[in-house]
Amino acid sequence: MSGDSHIIEPVDLFKTRLPKQLRERALWEEEFTLDEPIVEGGHTEFKKLHTIGFDGWTISKYRQIGGETPDGDPEHIIRDMNLDGVDASVMFPNLSLFVLFTDDHELSMAHARVWNDYLVERYLPYKDRLRPTAAIPLTDIPEAVAEIERVARKGVGAILLPETPPVPYWSPHYDPVWAAAQANGTPVFIHVATGGVHVKDAVSETATTVRGLMTAVNMGKGQLTDDMVSARTMGGGSASPQGIIADLVGGGVCERFPDLHFNLIEFTAGWLVSYMGYMDKAWKTGTGQDPDWWLGFWDDDRSPKDQPAMGRLFAINAKWPYPLKPSEYVQRQIHVQFADDPTAVKARHITGLSTIMWGNDYPHAEGTFRSSADCIAENFEGVPDEDRAAILGGTLADVVHFDKTRKLAPVKVTGDV
Repeated sequence: MSGDSHIIEPVDLFKTRLPKQLRERALWEEEFTLDEPIVEGGHTEFKKLHTIGFDGWTISKYRQIGGETPDGDPEHIIRDMNLDGVDASVMFPNLSLFVLFTDDHELSMAHARVWNDYLVERYLPYKDRLRPTAAIPLTDIPEAVAEIERVARKGVGAILLPETPPVPYWSPHYDPVWAAAQANGTPVFIHVATGGVHVKDAVSETATTVRGLMTAVNMGKGQLTDDMVSARTMGGGSASPQGIIADLVGGGVCERFPDLHFNLIEFTAGWLVSYMGYMDKAWKTGTGQDPDWWLGFWDDDRSPKDQPAMGRLFAINAKWPYPLKPSEYVQRQIHVQFADDPTAVKARHITGLSTIMWGNDYPHAEGTFRSSADCIAENFEGVPDEDRAAILGGTLADVVHFDKTRKLAPVKVTGDV
């Protein structure tokens, strides 16, 4: 089962369905085809995106080498899943990810409602294999709660929140959202590269997501320098998901809402093992450390008993405010998705099987679609069947209530995939 797959929206979905007064601000895409590829044997079909922060962003049209081009039709998605050996998928938006979570509430919520209604209309009939996620903007909490309740009534069983929220996730500001999600049985999914788009204050500014991607593009076009190689090797992509986990665990969200599951999508997962260790270590005085070690600034004009600028360095370590350790909350409620990350698989005995889950990122070029079987073979070499089953679908099935006992008919595949 794939924990990360995407629906290619109709290019005019929002232009035709948004309230009329907002259609001039709608996200839309135009498709164009070159007479010949830029490089020999390369792409000729492209999509150009039009929306705040991403206007003019152009990408190759997703394609399936040797097969039909992915187009968002649910039956075609299932066709491609069969070819890739995937039984069921949790589905996310494609390029509309960039407009569903902005600082303009009216614009974001209008796009979200169109997207959510489109899911109900087009994809819920296929929910035994496709589980779409409803977008919930967080720029107005009462409306976010109302939208969670509305989509739950319509049968959408999971919600999508932004990687970069308006205020940090540790804030009690979001408790009504967590309460609504828990009460309605809609697990929370947080997908990379969502949120943080500023419509009101920076209309002409290129979004951070695009700037980061263009850095890699430009590095690939020219001669690499030592500093470029160093920066690329350093990476740094784990800071955001670590911050989200810190907010959810350290802010007491997991303690207050013990039945709610949080799923971090497309962040890789190899970093999780060391981070879980760090979280626990931050709240424990280590072996050999002196719990009575003082430091600070001594005030000669005050008595030794009255030194407000002095303190014990490790006193904080004994003040963790919740009954479970940080790592135990992660193991109980948080799941991090990866596509190709053998380190995450090797570390499963430390992180716990339920903390990681696989996904092919269909149909994106950075995912494993078309090669999932090969990728799984590389990542899971020597892994027992029980562990494979949990990471490759069992945990995800429990989170979103897929039927793990359902047997799919064998699919005969001919030609190249």
